[in-house]
Amino acid sequence: MQRAPSSDTRVAAGIVALAAIALLIGGAFAGLVVEAMRDLSGAASAFDSYLLRVARFTLWQALLSTLLSVAPALFVARALSRHPQFFGRGFVLQLFAVPLALPAIVAALGVLALYGRAGYFAGLLGAIGGQNWPGIYGLSGILVAHVFFNLPLATRLFLEALQTVPANQWRLASQLGMGAAPAFRLIEWPALRAALPGVAGLVFMLCITSFTIVLTLGGGPRATTLEVAIYQALRFDFDPARAVTLTLLQIALTFVVVLALTRLGASMTGDANLPVAPRRYFSAGAAETVLNALVIGLALLFVAGPMAATLSAGLGADLGRLAGEGAVRQATATSAVLSLLSALLSLALSLSLVMARRALALTRRTGRRTLLEHLADTGAGFVLVVPPIVIGAGWFLLLRSVSDVFAIAPVMVVVVNAVMAMPFAIRAIRPAYDAASERHERLCAQLGISGWNRLRLVDWPSLRRPLATGFAFAMALSLGDLGVIALFGSDSVQTLPYLLLARMGSYRTEDAAGLALLLGLVCLALVLTADWLGRREKS
Repeated sequence: MQRAPSSDTRVAAGIVALAAIALLIGGAFAGLVVEAMRDLSGAASAFDSYLLRVARFTLWQALLSTLLSVAPALFVARALSRHPQFFGRGFVLQLFAVPLALPAIVAALGVLALYGRAGYFAGLLGAIGGQNWPGIYGLSGILVAHVFFNLPLATRLFLEALQTVPANQWRLASQLGMGAAPAFRLIEWPALRAALPGVAGLVFMLCITSFTIVLTLGGGPRATTLEVAIYQALRFDFDPARAVTLTLLQIALTFVVVLALTRLGASMTGDANLPVAPRRYFSAGAAETVLNALVIGLALLFVAGPMAATLSAGLGADLGRLAGEGAVRQATATSAVLSLLSALLSLALSLSLVMARRALALTRRTGRRTLLEHLADTGAGFVLVVPPIVIGAGWFLLLRSVSDVFAIAPVMVVVVNAVMAMPFAIRAIRPAYDAASERHERLCAQLGISGWNRLRLVDWPSLRRPLATGFAFAMALSLGDLGVIALFGSDSVQTLPYLLLARMGSYRTEDAAGLALLLGLVCLALVLTADWLGRREKS
């Protein structure tokens, strides 16, 4: 006999998790509304030429970044799909997963180390241009960094779409002697075309909410997006009215993009895992093989370049001196503690929503879902509409008149990063919990096992590895985040990304390179651990 939802502790836990998310987002909106009501004329006057220029650049850089990421990804994915088995293919796919693990500020430093004014390619680029290389700050730097992150992601998503083509279609194409062009038009392009809107929309969403890349590589007012403008309005100009206007516009843009993505059925979190390549009955010709090898090689060099530059520049730093600095040790300890707490909180909230959704689904008496079940299923997705810098700005404005906003930096960093990591944690936990519930639900009901006892005795063996996967991924995301700490950070509360940004701002590039290497290796190790645990769970 099924218990009513109100008597199930799993539903109660889900309600608490939803209340926590609502409090975080609602508090941010409250701060924005209170500040707007306090100075209506100031908020209205912020709709000026500067705001329009920033909004136009935000959309323009996101559009260009999407085009430059998605269009080449179509050809790279097709090349990889045409050659499902060759030496090094697995390495290429693993390398394409690395940008997902790198903090944005680490990748930005790698781009500067490669293409900056004093970068490894500065002499070559200066010789090609016939003058001293001015560097890559501005729109060009933003585009290169965005393509570095999103080209591998789009490639993997397109490759996943191509691997859904039934094997019998390739067998028939081989029997008919179909060439490369007809095979692309009749077999590959329909699969790519179906995935194209969702992939392009996801990349556009990532670029329109990009903060760290624009902050570090923008290079001035001409290359400023809405999120960076919000940060500048609060931390440098202290113009709350302008910050409110910028924030509301950013929310509106993000909401429209998320709504469009939902209509297109796009995955908002992406997926770093790919299935095993299916058996193919279609072989590429010699000319096509050479062309595909060239495409894959160029993509590999583009993605590997900033990574190699980061590694080389980091190893060239005085790592021993950095390890002995009190500021570095303090920032490392602060990052470790805050990311640990953030990951634990993210797991607790995610597991609560997953359990509540399952309990409500089991007690459903009709085919239609209740509002509570719908919220438990999609509640974590609300955070995708409101970027971290927007939540931070709202709470910054709400708390500035009642307390020292910089004193609560640890709490804000932990809570915001925990909620932002929830979609990824839920993706790791939910399939395992649903499968365990399918096996044990009736037995637990008959034996009266519920609450903590059920979690400890029944669910824990099945959830141990997925929870570890979600924990590692959430900790890596929190460890490399700069969005919230950029607003609330101070000399007394510094994380590794915040300290790295400070060293870059004071032109201590060698120290910044060493810190980037440390931060990148730790985050990479965490994400690779999460990926390894996820693969073992699937096997």
